[in-house]
Amino acid sequence: MLDFYFDFASPYSYVGAMRVEALCTNAGLPMRWRPFLLGPIFTAQQGLEDSPFNAQPVKGQYMWRDVERLCAKHGYPFKKPDSFPQRSILAARAACVALEKPWCGDFIRGVFMANFGLGKDIASPSTLGDVLSSLGVDPATILPQAEQDPVKRLLRAFTDEAIALGVFGAPNAVIGKELFFGQDRLEDAIGWARAHQSTKLH
Repeated sequence: MLDFYFDFASPYSYVGAMRVEALCTNAGLPMRWRPFLLGPIFTAQQGLEDSPFNAQPVKGQYMWRDVERLCAKHGYPFKKPDSFPQRSILAARAACVALEKPWCGDFIRGVFMANFGLGKDIASPSTLGDVLSSLGVDPATILPQAEQDPVKRLLRAFTDEAIALGVFGAPNAVIGKELFFGQDRLEDAIGWARAHQSTKLH
């Protein structure tokens, strides 16, 4: 099992989220989406109230160019959002509502596409509603649930899990307690999982 921890505000999570489900399917490895919030982690670990890419402009400049190259490499559209990082809490809660739905992966990819492919405001319920509607899902059946306490607690639980695993950024592929940070480590995570499973069988 691969758990994919991501934040909708993370540019590298965009690239990873677009890739991970197909990679796992091709490898015969089950996966689970794990939305979480980076903000509390940055505050607790680094004392930051903003993204490290904003706090360190040289690093941020490199990141945007790197993500642009990665999107070109994999054939994903890219448009830098006007505001970064976008407030991702409503989108993350909506993803928590969607976790057991067959369209969950499509919703997650759609939100990332709205953010980093089209430059839309993912904090807006109308943007999330457009993504849901494009999947044939009535936003009125999903978005109100995202504001309910059980969903809020689930998102907090995923964020606490990420902290306990030693997460310091996004995205992360987790196999048991084994942590692989970055969208460029997805293949390594899948390879490790397959080797580990093979070892357990002998």
